[in-house]
Amino acid sequence: MSNNLGNNLNQIVFSARAVMFDQGELAQLTYGAFDIAARSMQEMEQDEVEVTFPVGYNPDRTPMSSTRKYRKDQLLSKYQFLAYHQLSVNAIVQLVTIVETMLGDVLRAVIARYPQKLGGKRTLSIQAVLESTSLEEVHMRATDTLLNELSYKSPSEFAEVFDQLLSINLLKCPAFHRYMEVKATRDIFIHNRGVANDVYVRKAGTHARVKSGMGLPADVQYFLESYEYCLQIADWLEDELHSHWHSSEYEDRKAPQLEFPLNPTSIPNQEDAPA
Repeated sequence: MSNNLGNNLNQIVFSARAVMFDQGELAQLTYGAFDIAARSMQEMEQDEVEVTFPVGYNPDRTPMSSTRKYRKDQLLSKYQFLAYHQLSVNAIVQLVTIVETMLGDVLRAVIARYPQKLGGKRTLSIQAVLESTSLEEVHMRATDTLLNELSYKSPSEFAEVFDQLLSINLLKCPAFHRYMEVKATRDIFIHNRGVANDVYVRKAGTHARVKSGMGLPADVQYFLESYEYCLQIADWLEDELHSHWHSSEYEDRKAPQLEFPLNPTSIPNQEDAPA
């Protein structure tokens, strides 16, 4: 990365947005693959399909396989579940990870440039200090400790610390409030098998989609909406970071490209051209 903090921060957000685009593309390609497999199966003449899949791993590093016969309607049902539910859940997990990483990397980059933002009250173990080979490494370890602490906080709590350190209030971004619900949904699918609880309702706030005890829907439409919210956060954050730390790369991308229209009347006629 360059020595220009503004450009470094812009590269972080730009790269995160590119990964989001990749995630959207991969989700669509995977959905298309499920559709092709389902149509191919419907065209098969046999009523049963034999599928072999791994169930373990042998000491000699070869897969332990099992074979099962499915009726066509059973296998089609599983493909539909994968395409319309599991694909969306997995993609949402990836989206939240991308946003979390982007925000964490932005914090890390700013603190690396201004370590005094860590404050004088932050503690670090004596062992960590002694194992460090430079003051910069001490700052890095302290930053890692802070980011680890923030990973356990809710998005609203994270936004509060983010604002304290960078003077950028994520809660002013409308899409971030939607993201809070998306992250709460991600947590529920990881920790509670997709069934909403009181923690989900509290974290999702006014954007909670179901009541406690109800299953959370996660279809393709919800993934697309979540995808758009995450892109909007990246766009908003890019503008905010540029207003705090000027980025020439940001300005170059935003500047309109000059166009020089070709005017036929300005081209000399071949016959009028000097010999």
